[in-house]
This record gives sequence, structure tokens and C-alpha cells, in this order.
Amino acid sequence: MPSNGHKYSILLPTYNEKDNLPIIIWLIVKYMKASGYEYEVIVIDDGSPDGTLDVAKDLQKIYGEDRIVLRPRTAKLGLGTAYIHGIKHATGDFIIIIDADLSHHPKFIPEFIELQAKGDYDIVSGTRYAGDGGVFGWDFKRKLISRGANFLSQILLRPNASDLTGSFRLYKKDVLEKCIASCVSKGYVFQMEMLVRARQHGYTIAEVPITFVDRIYGTSKLGGTEIVQFAKNLLYLFATT
Repeated sequence: MPSNGHKYSILLPTYNEKDNLPIIIWLIVKYMKASGYEYEVIVIDDGSPDGTLDVAKDLQKIYGEDRIVLRPRTAKLGLGTAYIHGIKHATGDFIIIIDADLSHHPKFIPEFIELQAKGDYDIVSGTRYAGDGGVFGWDFKRKLISRGANFLSQILLRPNASDLTGSFRLYKKDVLEKCIASCVSKGYVFQMEMLVRARQHGYTIAEVPITFVDRIYGTSKLGGTEIVQFAKNLLYLFATT
């Protein structure tokens, strides 16, 4: 299949994902190759002590340096700065953000690209809470936290999007750069603020229903501290947007 004339830089921030990385890379390559779109995968490892970077180097040898680009950092410095770091090295005019823990399936990426092209949208976001989207593998407590966070965000922030706390998205490169530059939040609330800032800038947002699956290997990064921080930042955004 011919390319559509665009290149997609897929940002893959990692921290202790040595077991998941070979699978997610294989899936990305499979679906991007089948779709015919031009792409690169930028792995941004934050000094993982489990050997994630070594695995990434092996994968680069398999798939090639033009497909797998390694841009590691020396320490865990936060998701927002990981995106900024990745954008600096991205050669595509579109940026796709996907989690490395297999919770986001790369099979949805071609749907993101096709929907964006139809409406020339600035952002296409995966949603668990519209259409046939859903969540699998979470216990009741985790589902309650996510639903509650999303519900409160909808009431207070009116973001024109059904899923604020997800992180599986496609952005026009310049749009992502401007949204990140406008954000002040870190951690769990960062993804939510990205869409709020996008609304403030007048960017258009479309959504693709996705199935979210809880990680198979490793442990979740969401804890009590992140939840408290989310509540504080939600109130901050409500007061300032």
C-alpha cells in the first residue's frame, strides 16, 4: 500500500518494560507495515534498572535504526519531559503517543490516522468511554477511580472529549508542541491537562473507541500519591481554565 505522504513518529516512553517492549514493538511494526504508512518508533527509556534499554538495542538490530530510534535518558524525569525529549528527535509531521505496557493495542493506530485524515483533526484520542470502547483486566477499585476521575473532569472542565485520562493519542506535531508548552501538570493528570489546553487553543479533537487492557508484565505506576496529585491539579485547572 502506498504512503499517504505523511510520516508518523511513535513515541514510546519506557521504565522497566523489558518484557513488554519486544511485544509492543512487534505489534507496531506489524500494523504499520500492513497499513503502508511511513513511521518511526522513538524509544525514550528513563534509566530503567531492569535492562529495558538493552532489549531496545537488540530490537533496533532486528528492525533497523531507521525504524527503532533510541533516545534514552539517565533518570526517571516525568512523562511530559519524555514527550518533549521525543519530539526533539522526531522526524515525522505527526506524533503518536502509546504506552509500552500493552494496555494500548497498535491495531487502532491505522484507525486514528484514517479518522484524522477525514476531518483534518488536530488531535485524535483513544476513548474507553464511548462507542464500543472498554476496559479489561481492572478490578472494581481501579475502574471506580478511572470512571470517577473522568466524571469529575467532565463536570468541571467541559473538555469536549469523553476520555481525559487516557494517553493513546495522535497529534499534529506543532499542536503537541504547543499543548505541552502550555501544561503545568505532571504525572496522572498530565494527559487530562493536554486536552484542556487543546480546547483553550481551539484545536479540533476526534475520538476512536479503543479497548484498554491492563498490563500483563510489570506493575502499575498509579498509586495513592498520584490520586492525591490528580485531585489537587483538577481543582487547579478548574480555577484557571
